[in-house]
Amino acid sequence: MNNITVRQAVLSDLEALVLLFDSYRQFYGRTSDLAEVRDFLSARFNHGESVMFIAHNSHTPVGFTQLYPSFSSVSLARTFILNDLFVSADARRKGVGSLLLSAAVDYAKALNAVRLTLSTEITNKTAQALYHSTGWERDEQFFS
Repeated sequence: MNNITVRQAVLSDLEALVLLFDSYRQFYGRTSDLAEVRDFLSARFNHGESVMFIAHNSHTPVGFTQLYPSFSSVSLARTFILNDLFVSADARRKGVGSLLLSAAVDYAKALNAVRLTLSTEITNKTAQALYHSTGWERDEQFFS
């Protein structure tokens, strides 16, 4: 039985996030670079430029999502961009992605955000199926 938990990440999660984030980048064809990933994530934490959630299976880090704050000029309100979502290969199809998405939605709602957006590669059918199954809808109003 899985013991999956999701919570907002804090600076003490940095090393676990570095490993997950590096795997995420490799998934998208980038070369492993732990030092650069550490610097990038440290800057996001130190400048309050993003919000991250981390998932654990028991005590093992297995996934994360990262939100970047933005704003809607027309709505005069806060929005978030769900820029990154990753679940390690051995933890996929266990509900981790759904829990991370739920945490992101709950966080955005708690801050009265009017929108939470994401994008994924056209060929990433697995991610698209996850988003669809958790209630996300394709934008039919705007081109991107």
